[in-house]
Amino acid sequence: MENKFFTFIDPYIKYIDKGHLFRKPFGWLYSFIAVLNLLVPLYVMYQYFIIDIFEASFKYIIVAFFSWVILAFAGWCSFQLWWDRKDKITFSSDENAEFAATPAFAHFIQTLGEWIGSWIGFVGATLAFFTTILLGDEAYYFSIQSGIPFFGEFITGGWLYIFLMPIYGFLIIVLSRFIAEQIKALSVIANNTKQRNPSPF
Repeated sequence: MENKFFTFIDPYIKYIDKGHLFRKPFGWLYSFIAVLNLLVPLYVMYQYFIIDIFEASFKYIIVAFFSWVILAFAGWCSFQLWWDRKDKITFSSDENAEFAATPAFAHFIQTLGEWIGSWIGFVGATLAFFTTILLGDEAYYFSIQSGIPFFGEFITGGWLYIFLMPIYGFLIIVLSRFIAEQIKALSVIANNTKQRNPSPF
């Protein structure tokens, strides 16, 4: 009979070996980012009140409304993306896999790229479209002062942005997917090699 004094942390060791220690925190992070996306439209509405956007001219109010609707829709879609992926990361590697942290990290890179790329492609193009159509050259000032996260300094209106943003988004998704697949491939090769040539230790 084994001495419990030397083996009482065995459950914790097995928890680490099975990869739960790596996959579980990523699942919590996914949940946090998912909820954060739902808060973005609320933050933008708060910014609107801070800058008194509803005291501005009618065209600014219309642009602010459309911008909020776009961000709310994107936030809801982003929430669904991260919420869906938080369950799938649990199966990113087998419990008996020697390399468990690497697939989980690759899964995170892939999901992060899908999120950022989709956000830039959709939100970037649609915001640029509405600001260009309704504000023209004044779109720059709205973008800077609107409080829209990440885009205030980049979307200044103009037809060029309408076409470039989807391309940027697509390239980000492809690049993140490529990087994630390379990491996964290395992990699969390493796990298969480990299974064929088990360590004597």
